[in-house]
Amino acid sequence: MAKRDYYDVLGVAKGAELDAIKKAYRSLAVKYHPDRNPGDSAAEEKFKEATEAYDVLSDQKKRQAYDQFGFAGVDGISGGGAQDFSHVFRDFEDIFGDFGGIFDSLFGGRRGGGRRQGGLRGDDLRYDLEIPFADAVYGTEAEISFARQEACKTCKGTGAEGGAARKLCPTCGGSGQVRRSSGFFSVTNTCPECQGAGDIIDNPCHSCHGSGRERRNKRLKVTIPAGIEPGKRIQIPGQGDGGASGGPAGDLYVYIHVAAHSDYERHGNDLYCVIPVGVGQASLGAEIVVPTLDGKRVKVKVPAGTQSGKLLRLRNEGVPYLSNNGRRGDLYIKVQVTTPTKLSSRAKSVLQEFADLVGEEASPKPVPLSELE
Repeated sequence: MAKRDYYDVLGVAKGAELDAIKKAYRSLAVKYHPDRNPGDSAAEEKFKEATEAYDVLSDQKKRQAYDQFGFAGVDGISGGGAQDFSHVFRDFEDIFGDFGGIFDSLFGGRRGGGRRQGGLRGDDLRYDLEIPFADAVYGTEAEISFARQEACKTCKGTGAEGGAARKLCPTCGGSGQVRRSSGFFSVTNTCPECQGAGDIIDNPCHSCHGSGRERRNKRLKVTIPAGIEPGKRIQIPGQGDGGASGGPAGDLYVYIHVAAHSDYERHGNDLYCVIPVGVGQASLGAEIVVPTLDGKRVKVKVPAGTQSGKLLRLRNEGVPYLSNNGRRGDLYIKVQVTTPTKLSSRAKSVLQEFADLVGEEASPKPVPLSELE
């Protein structure tokens, strides 16, 4: 099959800068690397094709010859032409180094050498906690109970019977990884002998079977800050599972769920409630006493002519701001004008007189929806 133009292979323009060429090759190399596509010969060919194109276009001398004479121009350059990938190896860290370990995540290895120190970090844990509505607004302290992996008491976390010391893994020399050659790259994988710990145990502990950890229940008090929103999480460092082989513990994440309230709703840092107001109070105006979420009773002025659905605002009676508890939102009171259902004959007479005086419409027109609050 005829070769494709190197610029087409990488998907870059003929005048592309070196950074664009590196970026294009990096993307194709990760996509078609043989370790990511085991047994896929088509992917392997695409990987080789991209590497060959990068080898030529990233080298100034080869690229100049290719631009002038095509494939014939790069035959024999650098002692092997387009198949001499020596400088691709040298460019490896430059091309992939800024990926922050992308090959580690793909192939299970890690960079660097030397003996692994401190064992493996423990897993993070999640705890879902539901709290009352008012506790989310004003804050509280809650006690939770959960199970976590902790250092085995019998072997004191070593995993070896009697607390004996662990031995250096002979397969990886304590690094926790083994290196192998894969295609054009050298790839590290987790050591199959020690599973990445770097150490092995001759005589495993009878209690924890060599893991160095055992499951125990833990009770912990968690401070819930005032103003926390549903779905937020609180991170508690070091309260997750203990690490293997003496490694550090993971973290505990407490996810907050808030129970609904029968009378109040929260929108951001504002609270909303509905308060019934009589026809006379709404028509003539009145001063009513309204309960707040924290149990206070505050006076609220209802203006004369207040309509059902009108919002009255009480400043600084809402939810404290999480970042500044000295600042609070507002409490909005939605007025619901109530109509009496049981009337005495005297009340009926007075209301009829009132209706006649104000001239209530017998054939009212629809209210424009745009006027509704």
